[in-house]
Formats: sequence, structure tokens, C-alpha cells
Amino acid sequence: MKMQGFTFADAAMERSPDQEDEIDIGDVVNDGDGAPISIGYGRWGPGSTLTETMLVDDVMVVVEGGLEVTSDGTAVSAGPGAIVHMPKGAEVTIRAGAEGAKTAYVTYPNWRTARG
Repeated sequence: MKMQGFTFADAAMERSPDQEDEIDIGDVVNDGDGAPISIGYGRWGPGSTLTETMLVDDVMVVVEGGLEVTSDGTAVSAGPGAIVHMPKGAEVTIRAGAEGAKTAYVTYPNWRTARG
């Protein structure tokens, strides 16, 4: 692999697996590139919610809009520029604000590989 730069436009967005709400994701780097991590972007529709147990360590950066992330009774409100770390094994609920959100993420290991 070589050094690369990406923008939101580089991500081929698709519905996040097993989600009914408007949550789309697009990897720009993953195991298909020989990387042990996933790097990508997320697009969250207004009020969309995801609840899951993290299968990977996930670092999410809010690019636009806002999210509330809750785990173990602790809530973090995240706006543009905020970084949220969700460790492997944590039960989290992520809820987009009224305007929705755009995010960037890095996971270790690759989230698709971890899902099996």
C-alpha cells in the first residue's frame, strides 16, 4: 500500500448491514486493499438510530451535523470535529440529530472481516 488521501466523494455509499434506518457507509480502505483496518465515511439520516455491540474498535469523527452516542449510561454529544472512540465489546447506541450527520471512521480490525 502507498500513502493516499480521500474525500467523502471517494466512498461508494451503501446501506449499513442489517439496518432499517437511513444509515449509509462507504469504505475507502479495507482488507481488500491489504490493510488490517477499515477507513471510510458514514451518512446518517435525520433521527436515524443504530444499537449494537461493537465487534471492532471504532473511532468516528463527526464531519457535519451531530450525533449522540450512549454506552453504559454515559452519553456523548458529538458535533463537527468531535471524535468518539467505541471500544470492541461495548454496547452502543448512536442517534443522529434532526439534521442528520456525516462521519469518517477508522476500525481495527476491518469491520467486514469481524462480521464474518
